[in-house]
Amino acid sequence: MLPDWLLRHEALIEPFLGDGAYGPIFGAAVTVRCLVDDERRLVRDAQGAETVSDTTIFFPPGTRCPEGSRVTVNGRVTTVIASYARDGGGLPTPDHVEVVCR
Repeated sequence: MLPDWLLRHEALIEPFLGDGAYGPIFGAAVTVRCLVDDERRLVRDAQGAETVSDTTIFFPPGTRCPEGSRVTVNGRVTTVIASYARDGGGLPTPDHVEVVCR
């Protein structure tokens, strides 16, 4: 698990629930401590298309932040491109959830 002292930021996560008649539907907002890395990089979305990510956010294990979720961090509202559970399966690794955003 990521050490608490690394989780220097807070993110407001509105999990994507699906599309409705008037656009995306989001669940109740939750605030989660995190580590933010503002680096532009090329990533692949869930459909395999290449896209540019401006921000990567590292959350504690078990954080729910599916693709399409709306995340507010450092005063910016962004959309989740992909979310990855990084779990060492019991090995002494910094388990976490990595989220790449537009």
